[in-house]
Amino acid sequence: MTEPTAMTDATAMPRVVDAQTWRTELDELRRREKAATRELDAIAAQRRRLPMVEMPDYTLMGAGGPVRFADIFEGRRQLIVYNHMWSDGAQWQCSGCTGYTSQFTRLDFLDNYDARFVIVTPGPIEEALAYRDRVGNAMEWYSSSDSSFAADVDAAPGTGFAVNVFLRDGDTAYRTWHTNGRGTEQLSHSFALIDVLPWGRQEVWQDSPEGWPQRDTYSRWLGSEEIARLYGDSGGA
Repeated sequence: MTEPTAMTDATAMPRVVDAQTWRTELDELRRREKAATRELDAIAAQRRRLPMVEMPDYTLMGAGGPVRFADIFEGRRQLIVYNHMWSDGAQWQCSGCTGYTSQFTRLDFLDNYDARFVIVTPGPIEEALAYRDRVGNAMEWYSSSDSSFAADVDAAPGTGFAVNVFLRDGDTAYRTWHTNGRGTEQLSHSFALIDVLPWGRQEVWQDSPEGWPQRDTYSRWLGSEEIARLYGDSGGA
């Protein structure tokens, strides 16, 4: 069992009001939340109407050796790929990518949607699989080190991370959607949970009331070594 994170030293707190005042202000916020939900529904509807582009017949590397990109679908028609940043030979890879992907521990529910979710990294497959075990990642990993896949999907080595979505028709795969940066947050539950807390993410860029705890961006994120200690092959040691 790990020790809980130290409590913030901030003393600022939301104002205290009577129940009716609180309910009135919550209802006002709820109207905006509902409007945002409807806008997200409209965005999702537009996403479903995006065209797609045919992809080359890539060969990636998996735990069992070379594998055609179309076979990574493992019979499903749809595939989500997280393009993981990578530095060859580094013991600890990008903490943002490591933390983000550590959330996804139960992915079998995607089977009912004819879909799969995997990680593809440009690093050597032996290093990638060893790192996966070191940090306790539960996803399936593949390497694009011997192909142009990463560059072709806007995640070239040394340039950043991304999420890409593909649709398979027989042995042909098509790219249907892409995002990166904060666009990946919609696939995350960690930020969604943190954002409903009274103090939120506690990062300096956020619009918070006077006196709210705010620290440097990323400063509260778990580092890759911390994730390894919590979930990895030596977790709890």
